Amino acid sequence: MSEPIDDRTVRAAKPAPAPAEPSAGTTRRKKPKMPKLSRSGARPPRAPGVPAPQLPRGTVSAATWRDLAVVTALSLVGVWGFAPAFGDTGYLLAGIGGVLVGTGAGYLSHRFRLNAFVTALGAIAVYFILGSALAMPGYALFAVLPTLQTLRGLALGSVFGWADIVTLAAPVGAPDYITVLPYAAGWLVGLVSAVLVLRWMPRHDRTPLRLAILLIGPILLYVMGVLIGTQTPFLATLRGIAFAVVALVWLGWRKGSANNASLQERKGLNRNKLIGTAIIVVAATLVTGLAGSALVPAPESRFVLREKVVPPFDPEDYPSPLAGFRKYTKDLGESELMTVTGLKAADKIRLAVMDTYDGRLWDVAGPETQTGGSGSFSLVGERMPDAPLLVSESSRSVTVSVGAYSGVWVPVVGYPTKLTLPTEPEDKTQDLRYNAATATTVLTSGVDKGYSYSFDAQIQDVYSDEALKNVPTADVTLPAVDKVPDVVTAKAAEYVGTATTPVAQLREIERQLKANGFLSHGLASDAVPSRAGHGADRIEELFTRNQMIGDEEQFAAAFALMARSLGYPARVVMGFAPENIEEGAEVTITGEDITAWVEVPFEGVGWISFSPTPDEKEIPQDQNPKPKTEPQPQVRQPPRAEKQAEDLLTNVDINDSDDEKKDDDAFELPGWLVAILWIVGVPLVLYLVPLLVIALIKSRRRKRRREAATADARAAGAWDEALDSFTELGFSVPAVGTRGMLARDLGTQVSSHATAQGESTDAGASDGEDAGTVLTRLADGADEAVFAGVDATDEHVDGLWQASERSSVAAAAAVGWWRRQLSRFRVSSRKTGSTTGSTRQAAHKGRSRRRAKGESQK
Repeated sequence: MSEPIDDRTVRAAKPAPAPAEPSAGTTRRKKPKMPKLSRSGARPPRAPGVPAPQLPRGTVSAATWRDLAVVTALSLVGVWGFAPAFGDTGYLLAGIGGVLVGTGAGYLSHRFRLNAFVTALGAIAVYFILGSALAMPGYALFAVLPTLQTLRGLALGSVFGWADIVTLAAPVGAPDYITVLPYAAGWLVGLVSAVLVLRWMPRHDRTPLRLAILLIGPILLYVMGVLIGTQTPFLATLRGIAFAVVALVWLGWRKGSANNASLQERKGLNRNKLIGTAIIVVAATLVTGLAGSALVPAPESRFVLREKVVPPFDPEDYPSPLAGFRKYTKDLGESELMTVTGLKAADKIRLAVMDTYDGRLWDVAGPETQTGGSGSFSLVGERMPDAPLLVSESSRSVTVSVGAYSGVWVPVVGYPTKLTLPTEPEDKTQDLRYNAATATTVLTSGVDKGYSYSFDAQIQDVYSDEALKNVPTADVTLPAVDKVPDVVTAKAAEYVGTATTPVAQLREIERQLKANGFLSHGLASDAVPSRAGHGADRIEELFTRNQMIGDEEQFAAAFALMARSLGYPARVVMGFAPENIEEGAEVTITGEDITAWVEVPFEGVGWISFSPTPDEKEIPQDQNPKPKTEPQPQVRQPPRAEKQAEDLLTNVDINDSDDEKKDDDAFELPGWLVAILWIVGVPLVLYLVPLLVIALIKSRRRKRRREAATADARAAGAWDEALDSFTELGFSVPAVGTRGMLARDLGTQVSSHATAQGESTDAGASDGEDAGTVLTRLADGADEAVFAGVDATDEHVDGLWQASERSSVAAAAAVGWWRRQLSRFRVSSRKTGSTTGSTRQAAHKGRSRRRAKGESQK
């Protein structure tokens, strides 16, 4: 029993930790320089065994504040690059706010020494609390407080905004959560960068590689601004110079300095640094401004994601609008399809533009066949992208109220610039797609009776043939046409005659079709029947019959094919042409107003319309005599057979649509919520389930030791519990040695780890004791309880368990976050009282003496 007492006495006279009691020699001579070196931000070279001075926990040095300011400034330069993708400056509030919110969350994590799990939860909470005011102020209560809509938008925007931004046509205006994207990106980069600057970098030497790691977040924001932007660069030179100069100067000055140099030498070094900095700034400006401008790719070859991502809408999933032309003339001729206000005389309503032909029908080009001239459908907001080739000096403000019309093709006039959809009773803005090249507008969820909307549009200017006489057709590439009948090419060459200019040839074809053709919709009231369709056989029939009979469907299709055979880019447009329009009055559109025409682009002028359909006129009767029918002899019919009873029954289809509707009305989670649950829930379950199982195992181990049958076993269990905690934290626990030896060894390890990690070793102790002192006191107390020969009191054992807990906490604080996380998934189990062989024998003798003493007293 004397050995533990002597051991305590020696340790009391010689408190070991070097950081607490530095020697008076070398350390005190260097101490005046240490604060200056710390404030300069560089880690000075240290003599062996002399730890670097540590700041109080949760504080930040001036150099670290400068690092954080530089990284934040570079992140804001990256956010600035989002401008081309958004139509206003609202993205700046969201992006800047996101960076500051994320940085603030990272600082709070450092200030209160939060672990990664609590840091993530806190950052997410702050994201939702402040996001309403920063990213969606128009939908927040009083522009500040969160609402259900803003919380939903903040969740949706962080999950689906990345896909929407590359399919939306720039500038982006919808959906309502789209500004959440710069907020979420800035928040994430700010959070990660702040944690790296405040908690990771101070624990390591500031090498150029480690400093460069801090630039990864800002660089990702910068690159993201390029990828989601447009083909037109946004202040590329200015932003590139600013980013490069700040980053290079910071890397050069932050790397460190010659701390052991004299004052005169340091002045010379600083002067050289200033000269080097000036050279860097000039070089970066020249290289980025001059060479960079020469290396910037042409707009059409600039890589942006929205030009590479195939939009989700595919028009080939829907029937060709022109194929349903006769539906309007036969079935909906007198039906009120819609009412329109804001039209002027000669205005036409566009439904769809078809620019590809496969021998069966004209159709809207899909993603597989589209070209630059045919355009593509993109998700748009309220603001529409500009139409290429459009020349317009007039505009319209139109309101449409849908009646009997239904379909995905949205009726518009001219080329819309702004389209406002209703948000009640259902918001369909996320279903809106637009093709700027053709002015074709689509609502994937469809429009039907009772739906109304309004839009502003530009109207293509009209030019006379004299003005177009010397104007060539525009260099526009449209999808190829296939399986065109030979008669079309022959008739085109025949009709143009001696005309030489593009407009003259096209007008001559238009005139010939009008003069030689006859209009018939194939109705019962028409004098001559007319077959529907515009496939190759129907177009060939149009030119080979005695009379050229058809309607807008056939004549527009034939005219476009003839123009294509001459090498002119022509497309077919289907829409409505109401008559007797009174300016400012409401116009009712019926199925009889359906029409089709052809557009051809002219250089610097735009798409010019051609209407080859002939006017209504009397169709001459076919002079070929019809064959006479000969009467057939009457034949006696056999008697009628009686039907069996079962033959009289009619099959009845049971309408189970109500049951299906009931199933559809059953409660189901929204898709966005399911996605969030999968993204967040699965990793959380994979983390928490093993953590819970291991925590239960450790709890059972602790309970078994603390509730052991004898006091010495409970005291030894406190020591073993501490050793298991140290082992799980990754400390090297010697296999052989007394408790005192193990305590001194582990105390040294804890001190060295704490010094390397920048932590205090008394984090889990009281009264200023460090981890080594607490562990030594635990070892002495355990030896006393085991070897004293008398049963230890409950108060003594409880004190040992408290010391065990404090030593474990101090050890956990001395290691990094990653090792603390790993320790939660490790299980170390030592047998209670496991020591060296001699110690086990001594413990056995002690227990024998206690039993003998007890028997003698009896």
